[in-house]
Amino acid sequence: MTESSHPTEPAASATPVAPGTSRTEGHSHTLHFTIALPHPVEQVWEAVATPAGLPGWLAAADVLEPRLGGAVTLRWLSTGRAHAGRVTAWDGERVAEYTLEGPHGRMRFHLEPTAPDATTLRFTGEIDGDDAARLDHLAAWHDHFEHLTAALDGRERAWAAWTPDRRQQLRDSYRKTSQ
Repeated sequence: MTESSHPTEPAASATPVAPGTSRTEGHSHTLHFTIALPHPVEQVWEAVATPAGLPGWLAAADVLEPRLGGAVTLRWLSTGRAHAGRVTAWDGERVAEYTLEGPHGRMRFHLEPTAPDATTLRFTGEIDGDDAARLDHLAAWHDHFEHLTAALDGRERAWAAWTPDRRQQLRDSYRKTSQ
């Protein structure tokens, strides 16, 4: 088992994204991000758990049945690829967890209100694959969370901001801290 973290500097945004960490056991990787957001839990929930909020930072929710065991299909707007799965945890305005077929695995969003207008988002992602997959997912989630903070802050980040150079910069930063 190994653990790693990443000390990259946050992108220029009003709400910085703290570095993610990962834990590896064999070919299974658990990714963690903790993000302090100056927004009420209801606003963050809207972004992570509704078909209206998800496209602003992650993917289009072609299907989202908001209940335990409900169907979910997320279509990544950067590639157009869709991945189906199930809602594997659901506790309104607190926990939304989706387990998708394919490379995206399990993604859990746990919201904790820390003040009337502040929320801590604790993200856990579980994926299988080699170390390259771990690095790719850490970089991708970091990038997605930069989009989330921009959306919550009322600043749209065009999908054109998803450049291979930015993704590679994040990936390289995570790789350096793993060595």
